Amino acid sequence: MPSSISSSEPQRLPTGLRLTASDRPGVAQPVPERDIPEQPWGRILIVAVLLAAVLLAIWEVRWRAYGSDPAYRNSDGLWAIQRRRIDEGEGGKTVIIGSSRMLFDLDLDTWQRLSGDRPIQLSLEGTSSAFALDDLADDSKFTGKLIIGVAPELFFSGFGYRRGVFKYYHHEGPAQRIGQWLSMTFVEPLFGFYDDDFALGTVLRRQDWPVRPGTKGNKDVRKLSVSEADRNTHMWSKVEQDTAYRDLCRSIWAQKFGPPEPDMVARLKGALPKQLERAAKDVAKLKARGVEMVFVRAPSADQYLDFEHRAFPRETTWEPLLAMTGVRGIHFEDYPELQGYDLPEWSHMATHERPRFTEALYGIMNASPAPTP
Repeated sequence: MPSSISSSEPQRLPTGLRLTASDRPGVAQPVPERDIPEQPWGRILIVAVLLAAVLLAIWEVRWRAYGSDPAYRNSDGLWAIQRRRIDEGEGGKTVIIGSSRMLFDLDLDTWQRLSGDRPIQLSLEGTSSAFALDDLADDSKFTGKLIIGVAPELFFSGFGYRRGVFKYYHHEGPAQRIGQWLSMTFVEPLFGFYDDDFALGTVLRRQDWPVRPGTKGNKDVRKLSVSEADRNTHMWSKVEQDTAYRDLCRSIWAQKFGPPEPDMVARLKGALPKQLERAAKDVAKLKARGVEMVFVRAPSADQYLDFEHRAFPRETTWEPLLAMTGVRGIHFEDYPELQGYDLPEWSHMATHERPRFTEALYGIMNASPAPTP
């Protein structure tokens, strides 16, 4: 009677199961196989594609109803496109650097109408203009004019929410450039939901979850702006027209409006000398190449302005900056024509104010020097 162990007859198992090593002692193990059941794969694919399209359409309709229209994402790739213009033959142009106020408040169309030249917009929200100043100071191809926005809490602390964009620019590869082109050509002009603020993970994180004990539960900054292909940027209409959304934006700023904490004041005192010295070194490099510069303190209002007066007084920040760099400064509090604008959330101008502000600033820059404070 033959032994079952030595039998060479293959064992037959039910469909969907495979032999294991214990079923074939002493036999070389082949690549494991498993039967794939017959399915209507074509119909399954069609249903999956249709379901994805329906879900995408629902998501798009939801955000369109919320007020979001298609626009270009203010991404690192979009910034890099504008930065490359300097290295590709436009180094003699007017360049704008700063934080979100210089990004939102200056209207490139108005500037072009007045000067015949469309500036290169390199301002970055939540980021000190000192980072862009460093970058341009080390680029010998830049020889134009430079408008430097000064947002006190960012510039004098050296804070850089988007400082990673400079590393991105200097190391950007072909795949990233192609991805940016594809996004700007086939996605961004078509979909209103394609914004970091409307990503599913962001939406879930921002739900009204219970605050854990020992945490402050701070709310992060919401969508405030809309950008064009060359980063000509203006305030999102929802901030201006939706009272509840505007109040939400104000409440987010108000999280920092209490009397300056001792540690904040200490950090500022520690950072201020370094930031002033940093600016002075960069300015010296730029002056050596004949670059014309001006510092601009754009308007803020109400509680935001009160906070800046308390935490970043002019006599210890703005005035030392001008003294150490020898660069002209335009502070909105020194000029009636730079005051009285509509700032819905106290920090940035309503869209309809941008042309008037840009025209006023352009006129001051091309007139007599700023008065001595």
